[in-house]
Amino acid sequence: MQFPHWRDAGAAGCPPQALLLIIDAQQQQLTLFDQETFVARYPVSTSAAGLGCEEGSFKTPVGWHEVLDRIGAGAPLGQVFKNRKPVSSVFDPKDATGTGTEDLILTRILRLAGREPGKNQGFGIDSYERFIYIHGTQEEDRLGTPASHGCIRMASADIAALFDILRDRPAWCWIGQVGNLAVGEKEGGGN
Repeated sequence: MQFPHWRDAGAAGCPPQALLLIIDAQQQQLTLFDQETFVARYPVSTSAAGLGCEEGSFKTPVGWHEVLDRIGAGAPLGQVFKNRKPVSSVFDPKDATGTGTEDLILTRILRLAGREPGKNQGFGIDSYERFIYIHGTQEEDRLGTPASHGCIRMASADIAALFDILRDRPAWCWIGQVGNLAVGEKEGGGN
């Protein structure tokens, strides 16, 4: 798959004022653009099971998504969420190694809605119905490797920073494998 250009986002329905997140499952990176301008890059973890949109697959879905729900504004780093609601516990990111098999949802939640009918939107493949998030993790030592149960994991400090950058602006996300093509600091939309 080729790196998606800004014009591809527009063709998929992304509004021109939106921020664009590119999640490269091969490089295990999230790169944020404002139009064609590089803003930030973060290490992530996509699914240990690989890429795919099927319900129950525990895979990270591919294609175009919209950041539909933003949960956790103002919560402390390490805030634990269950069913998208904060619980009384706060996880200390300094203790984020060897914490077992539970996939904690920490700090912030960006819930993704697939925008490609028949691919990541619709019965049996719907990213929103699968509860696919970008969220903080207690396994920060595993960032940069595929390790999640389908969501996109980030360090607590990174997801809090990304959440603040997005603020109230629309945001769209492309998930896939960019491959050997480096995602540079300028998209170069005319190439």
